[in-house]
Formats: sequence, C-alpha cells, structure tokens
Amino acid sequence: MGRVQGKVALVTGAAKGIGEACALLLAKEGAKVVVSDLERAAGEAVVAKIVAAGGEAMFIEQDVTDEARWPAVIAAAEQRFGALHVLVNNAGIAIPGNAADCTLADWRKTLAVNLDAVFLGTKYAIPAMTGKHGSIINISSIEGIVADPNLASYNASKGGVRLFTKSAALHCGKSGLKVRVNSVHPGYIWTPMVEDYVKSIGDLAEGRAALDALHPIGHVGEVMDVAYGVLYLASDESKFVTGAELVIDGGYTAQ
Repeated sequence: MGRVQGKVALVTGAAKGIGEACALLLAKEGAKVVVSDLERAAGEAVVAKIVAAGGEAMFIEQDVTDEARWPAVIAAAEQRFGALHVLVNNAGIAIPGNAADCTLADWRKTLAVNLDAVFLGTKYAIPAMTGKHGSIINISSIEGIVADPNLASYNASKGGVRLFTKSAALHCGKSGLKVRVNSVHPGYIWTPMVEDYVKSIGDLAEGRAALDALHPIGHVGEVMDVAYGVLYLASDESKFVTGAELVIDGGYTAQ
C-alpha cells in the first residue's frame, strides 16, 4: 500500500477494461484519481468503487479527441486535488481493416483516438507536471511493435504512440522539466474491446483459444497484469525510467 501516496492521477478511458484496472489500483496505492471517459454511468461506477474502498476520486466526462477539453480537465483535477502528477493515456479503439479495405474515415477515427489524443494529453500535461516529478504513461500495444495484416490503422496509431513517447521523453529530460514519459505495450488482454474484436471475426470460444495459443506463456493477459506495470511507472520506483517501452505480452514479441 502507498506506492503512489500523495499523487494525483488522471486516467483516460477509465470506465472499463485496462483503464478501470489502472484507476482502481492507483487509488488502492494511495493516489487521488480522476476517472475520465465518455461513458458517464460506468465512469461514475468506478469512482464509487474507489470511494467505497476508502480512496478519493472524481469523474470527468471527456472526449479525448477534443483539444479544448484537455486544459479544462486538467484544471478541474488541479482545482479538486491540488496538482497533477500522473497521466495514463489509455483511451483507445480498434477497427479491423487491412491496408486495402480500411476506409479513410476509420483510419482518421482510429488515429484521432489512439494517437492524436495521446499527443494532446501529453502536450497539456507537461506544463501542469513540470517540476513535480510527473509521469506520463502512454498505452501503446504489441501492435505498435509488430504488425497485423488486418489492423492497419491500429498498427499505425500504436506505432505512432511508441515513437511519440520517446520524442516527448527526450524533450522533457533534456529540458530539465522533471517529467518522465514512457509507453506500455500489452499483448492481447481479455478486455471488452478484445472480446468484441474476437466476436466480429468469428466464434468467441475458438477465437479466445487462438489468442491464448499466440502467447508463449499459454494464455492471454488480464487487466491487472497491465495495471501493475502502470503502477510501477507512475511511482517513484521508476524515477530513472523514461523513453522506455514496458512490454507486457506473455512473450508474444519475443518470438
């Protein structure tokens, strides 16, 4: 307990899946958490869980692709909790499509949520965190390291997150801003988004078994597997870690 005691953390896409797990664990370890999502009811339910467990949290409805919302959300976090120390850029979508059949609309929507929003969050968090030993954690994917023939826009967006993170880390480090920036690269984690993707391409049970087999460890990951990695990067335990890629993938990319 207390690995992020006294810190204020903003987690986007925190109403379910990896984002919810991150919000709950950060709160359990002492952070005051801002739960950001478009889904108000689900987001408020996450806040209720945190409060019921003795933590502090607030919900903010946010479209992460709307630039004007970012300074407003950060200001609200600072007004309520006094500062911002941690940002987890987690909100994301996946729209199947290969390089030939992916529509321009799907391409732009994917990049807007998965890449543009990470840029916006990082851009506005840096000045808020400067001098506070802040930590920005961008959720990329194994799909930002290796490719899938049927996830063209997702590959592009997550690959962009990977290198943008390094650029931001270099800027913050060389400028003496006391802000670290790292990316997390989960393998297949059993979340509502992955479950929906599996359903979209075939039988759920067969798809789950196929995904399990892709990972040398023998199974897909759980949301807490990623949340514990995020907790490490949010904490001062990782004070010498910036511009890094934390791969949490059951050995997927080691093959």
